[in-house]
Amino acid sequence: MTTKANSTGTNKISTFVTAAIYVTLILSIVAIAVGIGAFYEGFIEVTVYLLAIGFIAMALSGYYLFQSRKHVATLKIESPQIMTTIECIKCSIKSTREFQRGDYAYKELDKCTKCDDKQVITAIYREATAKEKEKEKPVTV
Repeated sequence: MTTKANSTGTNKISTFVTAAIYVTLILSIVAIAVGIGAFYEGFIEVTVYLLAIGFIAMALSGYYLFQSRKHVATLKIESPQIMTTIECIKCSIKSTREFQRGDYAYKELDKCTKCDDKQVITAIYREATAKEKEKEKPVTV
């Protein structure tokens, strides 16, 4: 069973969120720089406020940046494997293969390799993952 990455973009964080985090980070650095400048000018009260705002904003933007990157690792979604069951009408030989675009139930396919009669798709289903199989096991007491 192969694992395929979901190509819908769910494993990336939003560009808007990333931009907002970086803008907040830049503004926090600017607030710290202006606070240092205010300290040299002699405005102690303004310095305290600007440094507090700068460091708090820097801490929050760093936290959100690291959390969003950690969240990306957990968003990798495994697409389920869809299987098709093919059965010969005459000799009842069954075979399974991966679902192909255009498959539908009772679709007639190529001739059977054993009896040269037509084969038909009898079932299309999703294979259960290991977690689902584990949940289905009966509990014995």
